[in-house]
Amino acid sequence: MSHLGRNWWVFLLRGILAVAFGVAALFFPEAAFLTLVLVFGIFALVNGAFAIVAGIFGPAKTENLWWLLLEGSFGVLVGILTLVQPAAMGAAWLLLIAAWALVTGIFAIITGIRLRKVIEGEFWMILSGLFSVIFGILVFINPPSGAFAIGLITGIYALMFGVTLIMFAFRLRRHKAVHSSA
Repeated sequence: MSHLGRNWWVFLLRGILAVAFGVAALFFPEAAFLTLVLVFGIFALVNGAFAIVAGIFGPAKTENLWWLLLEGSFGVLVGILTLVQPAAMGAAWLLLIAAWALVTGIFAIITGIRLRKVIEGEFWMILSGLFSVIFGILVFINPPSGAFAIGLITGIYALMFGVTLIMFAFRLRRHKAVHSSA
């Protein structure tokens, strides 16, 4: 846990990135569909990279943090595919986002549950996963009909996801402070 606590800032950066993406999506919902696809591709790529960093610098073998590596790898893959073929990906974008949200949500929930034995406040990681799963299900059930709806739903999701990761980062920082002074 000490490695994960030392790298609390990675979760903070992921949360800040998600909040920034969410605010941009809420303020510019009618932006071109292709632009939102590209922004999402960058978000998924960077978010995935930060998850990989958190998994690599955490003691993955002892704390089962390989879920972070899987979450990050999936995010990087989705980001690269989106940036390489944005027009072709536009048609499949909503289904891809839904699948990404479901997979990363499940991995976040599993990681949070695994951390229950090590840290208090794992609730925030689990909650971020629940938000991802709910978002993925909603997109599968009722895909938005226009850029405004896509921007609004994506912005709300990114804000909730980001805030929960920021809360988790601060919990990790507190955990590190308490355990490093002992």
